[in-house]
Amino acid sequence: MAKSFGSVRALRGMSLELRSGEIHALVGENGAGKSTLVKTIAGVHRPDAGWIQADGAPVTFTRPADAQRAGVAVIHQEPTLFPDLSVAENIFIGRQPRTRLRTIDRARMRRETDEVFTRLGVPVDPDRPARGLSIADQQLVEIAKALTRQARVLVMDEPTAALSSVEAERLFTVARTLRDQGVALLFISHRFDEVFALCDRITVVRDGAFVSCDPAADLDVDTVVQRMVGREVETLYPKQETEAGHTLLEVEGLTRHGVFEDIGFTVRSGEIVALAGLVGAGRSEVVRALFGVDRYDAGSVRVDGVPLAQGSPKAAMAAGLALVPEDRREQGLVMESSIARNATSTRRSALSRLGLLSSRAEDEACRSWGEPLQLKYGRLTDPVSTLSGGNQQKVVLAKWLATGPSVLFVDEPTRGIDVGTKAEVHRLLSALAADGLAVVMVSSELPEVLGMADRVLVMHEGRITAELDRDEADEESVMYAATGQPPREALR
Repeated sequence: MAKSFGSVRALRGMSLELRSGEIHALVGENGAGKSTLVKTIAGVHRPDAGWIQADGAPVTFTRPADAQRAGVAVIHQEPTLFPDLSVAENIFIGRQPRTRLRTIDRARMRRETDEVFTRLGVPVDPDRPARGLSIADQQLVEIAKALTRQARVLVMDEPTAALSSVEAERLFTVARTLRDQGVALLFISHRFDEVFALCDRITVVRDGAFVSCDPAADLDVDTVVQRMVGREVETLYPKQETEAGHTLLEVEGLTRHGVFEDIGFTVRSGEIVALAGLVGAGRSEVVRALFGVDRYDAGSVRVDGVPLAQGSPKAAMAAGLALVPEDRREQGLVMESSIARNATSTRRSALSRLGLLSSRAEDEACRSWGEPLQLKYGRLTDPVSTLSGGNQQKVVLAKWLATGPSVLFVDEPTRGIDVGTKAEVHRLLSALAADGLAVVMVSSELPEVLGMADRVLVMHEGRITAELDRDEADEESVMYAATGQPPREALR
């Protein structure tokens, strides 16, 4: 299969074979062509060359409805349900069953919804409104919708990116149930522990082309990574040992009722401090409050010894703070705007002359940070939405690093990006700390926390329950504190 968008060749010689009763992994770096392949399978794009067969017969998908009729369904990591409709109404939207009087047969909708969730082995109330459902439950509704359409090929695109470990395990149970019922599942993920635990075969793609397909049992992580990046990744966590300098950030008694309480810590120049904990522990909320996005009820913040006014991102920026948010698409970028405009959005005034901002100034400023970050793009005038997830993250980093901050908050800096780009981001954070920047990193990936942090602050239910130096932090000690358990020494 081949597909180009202007001068950009997204797919070139891409191949994929899915079998019934199998969970098949598709892995590759961001920009390797995975999303384009999925959209072609789903009928969103038409290939320039190549073919698709279903049950051995050639098929042509000119629109998504064609793929759906052929039994193909895609479950995205962030489903888009109608929030004011019930679960059953969302499942049957646009194809509601009718009674003999041509009215909507709501009893049948509820009955068939119950049947499909029974098949999946999870209890979901058909009459419950979609508003307020967790991401995990929304994904289950999308899976149920696909099954009521008699889907035989289910594509799961980064389904666990926003899920807790418990929710992810429930999803895996559902996936295995569907596999045993003869459905073909395509699983796309950057988390290798999930890939090897769940999948039967692994297809590796690179630069829009097929590289290999082997049983998961015949592969290991190092082999897959080398095939993905076309080179050997020396180390995923290239942490430079640095001498911490003077205190740049001081937080005392920070409290927001019902969210976090009595948060206190310091960060010195040249230091990477990680906020670890389970989903919902309050880590992101603390960072948002420190940067002024949200207000807090008590406490104080000092930057380089100077008190920081709360509730004002503008004041935070003026004090030398920068925030790379958790959700880059919703909070970090304007997806319809150009790459250059996004990368320079924090420096508009500085780049303007007599109140006018030229595209040349934008492009030059963007390149000055894009090159060291190894940003890959077609044209700087292209919408930032055309970039892969990893390159979008680099644009967010570029935009904030351009402000010359002294303290950088990074919330889930490598979520949803491939292993090669992860190593680049880690190398950048380590180099910035070595140059004297203070880095506060929120991460749900324990290996990332342990590999990159000089100190680990563990949160549980809005409180800091442990502070661990680099040489004493390990997975057990972090998880004990993250679940509110006493330290291991206290149990002995």
